[in-house]
Amino acid sequence: MGPVFWKTAALLVLSNVFMTFAWYAHLKNLDGRPWIIAVLVSWGIAFFEYLIQVPANRIGYTQMNLGQLKILQEVITLSVFVPFAVFYMQQPLKLDYLWAAFCIMGAVYFVFRSAT
Repeated sequence: MGPVFWKTAALLVLSNVFMTFAWYAHLKNLDGRPWIIAVLVSWGIAFFEYLIQVPANRIGYTQMNLGQLKILQEVITLSVFVPFAVFYMQQPLKLDYLWAAFCIMGAVYFVFRSAT
């Protein structure tokens, strides 16, 4: 795993933080507002996510295939979502997240096991 992988992963982590907030923070912060307001705020946040995510995928695609990029994103999604759910949304930490992580680890194995 060289610098392209780590640069891609770092950018995808940052973009996923934005996306997680765009997708879920309105449930806590805009609860009493009309849904259209939540949509507009979420789109505004997602714009910044795309400014990071598109370059991340372009960089990663120079050395990874599409499946590898997708599975990398899923690993990052779970890694960002669990702390967000627990600390920001104040949801209980569940053992189910561990089982989900094991399933994703299986996907990582199969997608990254052979170099392309």
